[in-house]
Amino acid sequence: MVSGSTTGGAFGVLGGTGLYDLTGLGDVRQEQVTTPFGEPSGPVLTGTIGGQRAVFLARHGRGHRLLPSEINYRANVHALKQLGAQQVLSVSAVGSLREGIAPGDVVLVDQFVDRTHRRLSTFFGDGVVGHVSFADPVCPELASTVAAVAVEIGFEAVAARANDRTRATVPRAARRLHRAGTYVCMEGPQFSTRAESSLHRSWGADVIGMTAVTEAKLCREAELCFTAMALVTDYDCWHTEEEDVTAAAVMQVLAANVSRAQDIVRGVIPRRAAALRSCGCGRAAEHAILTSPDAVPASARERLKVLYGRYL
Repeated sequence: MVSGSTTGGAFGVLGGTGLYDLTGLGDVRQEQVTTPFGEPSGPVLTGTIGGQRAVFLARHGRGHRLLPSEINYRANVHALKQLGAQQVLSVSAVGSLREGIAPGDVVLVDQFVDRTHRRLSTFFGDGVVGHVSFADPVCPELASTVAAVAVEIGFEAVAARANDRTRATVPRAARRLHRAGTYVCMEGPQFSTRAESSLHRSWGADVIGMTAVTEAKLCREAELCFTAMALVTDYDCWHTEEEDVTAAAVMQVLAANVSRAQDIVRGVIPRRAAALRSCGCGRAAEHAILTSPDAVPASARERLKVLYGRYL
């Protein structure tokens, strides 16, 4: 058995709308990374925070050039892995599907519904078949650390899977952190129709976005701890008493949210990057590959050596 309990390594951050750099990053270097899956969204920033290595990539590229469907998610995740990342925190803007999850709140996503259809969301294929477990798509250890840091810097924690009545006991004026939530990932780039928004609410989903599930799938295959921190900017278009979501409204709310998110990220990196990983994320692909080793093409071995060299 290959152990998944490791220490050290870099901490990866995937920044979304409004989060295009990582404040507080010292000894900054800009890395031009080429991967077997093509080019990532742009240069990767590496440096240190609290004495620990950090790796940052803006998923939409500098200047926000890439639509959610245009992002090379495989190259982005592989680039973080190449540069030594063992844990990844994904930060993204989302719409709320619940009355009790208000614009300005932060949600630690723990489940996903994937409604995308134009994405390459696996490293397997082209001669190698593999299937990883994805029942629980985020790392509980990393999520727990993110929650703890958020509370320490002043967020009011709302219980996991709380109903709207329970959430209402925490004032909207407070910085609120929801400890769990289901994220619907739509293709975009258009925002939802009213019918879609109502459908997603009927499924019991909590927030909606366009990027995080693809990153979650690839990080699991890459044996990286992964957690998604969703920054709520709007009520999508289901709420009859609120304005329908627009890009301008999203950016207005994000200005305050991003500053709070930066505070959380800076607190998490020193704590997690040096921590012992006792979760199963670091061996997620240990028994996933079904292709017989002698049937794996040489080209596939080369393409996958950073990810699965120890298995192939």
